Amino acid sequence: MPQEKRKKAKGGMTNIIPGKVKKFWDEWNLRGSVLFSLFLQILLIFCAPTRKRKGNTFVTLIIWSAYLLADWVAAFAVGLIANSQNNMRNKCETPVQTEDLLAMWAPFLLLHLGGPDAITAFSLEDNELWIRHLFGLLIQLIAVGYVILQALPSELWIPTSLMLLAGIIKYAERTRALYLGCLGNFKDSMLPPADAGPNYAQLMEEYTSKKIAHVPADIKIEKEFGGGAAADYAVRVERLSDLDVVEGGFKYFNIFKGLIVDLMFTFQERKDSRRYFFARTTEDAFKVLEVELNFMYDALYTKMVVVNGKMGYFLRFVCSTCLVASLERFAAHHKQKNGGHPPNQAKMHPFDFNVTYALLIGAICLDSIAVIKLIFSDWTIVLLRYRRAKEFLLKTRKRLTVYRIGSWSKTFGRRWSNSMSQHSLVRYCLKERFKWIDVTVDWFGLKDILDEIQYKDYKDVPDDLKIFICEALKEKARKAEDSKTAREICSGRGDWVLSQSACQSLIWSVDGEYDESLLLWHIATDLCFYEMPSSTYTDPEVGRQSSKEISFDNERKFSKFLSDYMLYLLVMRPTMMSAVAGIGQIRFRDTCEEAKKFFRRKDIIPGGKFKESSLLSWFKKFFPSSRGSLLSWFKKFFPSSRGQSEPKHSMPWSWLGKFSSERKKKLMREKMEEACAALLLIETVVKPIEVKGDRSKSVLFDACILAKELKKLNERKRWKVMSEVWLELLSYAASHCRANTHAQQFSKGGELVTFVWLLMTQLGLGDQFRVEAGHARAKLLVEK
Repeated sequence: MPQEKRKKAKGGMTNIIPGKVKKFWDEWNLRGSVLFSLFLQILLIFCAPTRKRKGNTFVTLIIWSAYLLADWVAAFAVGLIANSQNNMRNKCETPVQTEDLLAMWAPFLLLHLGGPDAITAFSLEDNELWIRHLFGLLIQLIAVGYVILQALPSELWIPTSLMLLAGIIKYAERTRALYLGCLGNFKDSMLPPADAGPNYAQLMEEYTSKKIAHVPADIKIEKEFGGGAAADYAVRVERLSDLDVVEGGFKYFNIFKGLIVDLMFTFQERKDSRRYFFARTTEDAFKVLEVELNFMYDALYTKMVVVNGKMGYFLRFVCSTCLVASLERFAAHHKQKNGGHPPNQAKMHPFDFNVTYALLIGAICLDSIAVIKLIFSDWTIVLLRYRRAKEFLLKTRKRLTVYRIGSWSKTFGRRWSNSMSQHSLVRYCLKERFKWIDVTVDWFGLKDILDEIQYKDYKDVPDDLKIFICEALKEKARKAEDSKTAREICSGRGDWVLSQSACQSLIWSVDGEYDESLLLWHIATDLCFYEMPSSTYTDPEVGRQSSKEISFDNERKFSKFLSDYMLYLLVMRPTMMSAVAGIGQIRFRDTCEEAKKFFRRKDIIPGGKFKESSLLSWFKKFFPSSRGSLLSWFKKFFPSSRGQSEPKHSMPWSWLGKFSSERKKKLMREKMEEACAALLLIETVVKPIEVKGDRSKSVLFDACILAKELKKLNERKRWKVMSEVWLELLSYAASHCRANTHAQQFSKGGELVTFVWLLMTQLGLGDQFRVEAGHARAKLLVEK
């Protein structure tokens, strides 16, 4: 390269950035950053609410990226504005109007740093950083103030000042929301006043003095009576209106929000909650729980607690007024300065005015959307005094949802994902990947993410499963006359059911650690589930009824659903299950390794160089080429709403994609049947631990022993016992997981185990009710 074409830096290094690229960046970096910041705000206000309705990895990744980029881009743009002002002053040839416009853009970025109402924290850990955000508010306020002072005297000081006020309010709202969402402050806000109880010392002093004076005296104790347990559920079941659901959810949110920070509750609260939920149908009970959890989500992850109330409404009015007035003042100045025509190219870049209008109109539109959402939110409905006004808002919101969203109204109208993830150990072993792929993704730390994409399935939570769970927990709650009995019932991990069902010979399977019991019953469930030919029974994925009774088929499907769901929690949500998981990860990996070794020896999966999940099939899975595969890939990340029928005249490629999917399910079903049959053929007269020792934590053939013992039961009793054991394992995990891990799931579409946790608490099951006697009223009786 000729020497004259090289551009040397001061240090003597070659500048490898082409001149055109550098010129383009210098001219458009600020404008692009400001517009990109606006785009991120639009993305967040529309996408952030969907994360509580979808546990989709792709949607979560988009929201996470936008959340992190929003703060970074806004702060970066403020720095670019300050740098541009310095460059303009050094050149002394930039028109004053441009410097005024740049100074006006800075408060917009402060507004963007405040973020939308729909998301203040992406995770609970973000709330703990409220001090950092407070410090960031002060730093950004200083930076924006510096930019504005640099531009003085400014012809746009009025709209700039109005935008600055709106930006300060927005950023302060976010910082306040983070402060209130911090678990320590959240707990402090709910702590009752210190209670010393009745004056024991004074009473005993008086009693002692009477005794010394030989005056006959006695102390009479009148304990606070909590009422009988039978009175809690001896109530008539009533249906709830939509308004009753919202009000009930808000009432019990205010009572039980302390669950998140492990506060204790009284027997009066237990009695009131039990009476309310025993009088509800399963559908209404789950609706109330949805509303209750939705209020908890809003309190921890959004600005709803801050913007509701008199001060919140006043600040929102001031902010909206500032935005509209700023647009009016800027438009008036623009018209006066340019006679209603675009600015002269020699004086100012015409695109700068367009950017300013886009920022103003965008800010007003986003604020209008936030105000509309606030008006029709559950928070506003419960704060209104008149029932007619509440019902009007509810009906209007429902109509707008159906009208605007159409067939997706059911998805967008619900408050959680209504889905349960599924993961099967046997299926995982049969769909083995290339070893070099595992090594590569593990090196990048992406193995867990790839496992979720490839091996995790989603299933909608069936209504009959909700009924099964709710009725079973109500039956347990009827036996829990006091908190001590309730704690004993919650400590059951299947032993309670096995004892009640006269299956003492199976108690060994639940006497070990929780993760061992879970893996044993998971594998045994698959072995029993896939033992029958596919022509007789149907996989719950397909949805056709069995030739047996509906109730029998339901118990079988419940066992399979809960089995795969609990394994998903154990393997893919180890943080949530850490309180009960033990060495679950080690046990799972050892069991998988033994299963793969066994399947290779039986030629169920190839053991040579090429495996069934070849590179080509893996490539097609993640980079679909055919239109049918592309459709199935798209549906995996963007599932349609339930009940949406297929068009009558569907495209041929759509039919082919559906046929291909059904064929894959059938092939996998056949392979599962073959694998389970091979496992059941192994003689298990001698216990595996006596042959292998205890170094390996695999429970594969222990599960075969359990499955064979279960097969000795008649089919009806077998599936009844298995479904009830799985419910106990689920309820044990729900009541023993840490409360903050449940709270973390609010922003990830929610988990069924969180609903079970909250329902158990509402029915009086658990160890949160530690005030059982209340204040005793003592009287000193003196005989005359």
